[in-house]
Amino acid sequence: MSRFERWSVWLTSLVTAATGILLLWMKYFMEPVEQWSVINHPWEPLVLKLHILSAPLLVFALGLIALQHVWEHIRERASRGRRSGFTVAFTAAAMVVTGYLIQVVTQEGWLRVIALGHIGVGLVYVAWLSVHQVLVRRSGEDEPAAGRPSRG
Repeated sequence: MSRFERWSVWLTSLVTAATGILLLWMKYFMEPVEQWSVINHPWEPLVLKLHILSAPLLVFALGLIALQHVWEHIRERASRGRRSGFTVAFTAAAMVVTGYLIQVVTQEGWLRVIALGHIGVGLVYVAWLSVHQVLVRRSGEDEPAAGRPSRG
């Protein structure tokens, strides 16, 4: 994986996770300032917009590594980081699907289930991305394979 790809995934994951966690806190753990307010914090609309704007950049970054990193490791049957990589890929896919469904589902019961699922898989994605990074660094997978030049 090139340095640009790595930084793209990490930076967009960080911004999307930070805005998501901040939005989670504002929406579910804060009380509205005014009795009839639909928002719990004056920055809540801005944080939501930042989350919605950063998420497609994360999807783009994940797409960047899909063929060169993920598919290449599946094709080569790489063993190091395989389980954690699959977990990251699976939770990323679930996070993207639920994120889009939040935008289109209108039935309140389903919307709540999808939103809770999105929060759950989003938190698992961030945790396992970190675990995956630690595992592959520890095993030396970031070093280029024999006969293959580093692209980063």
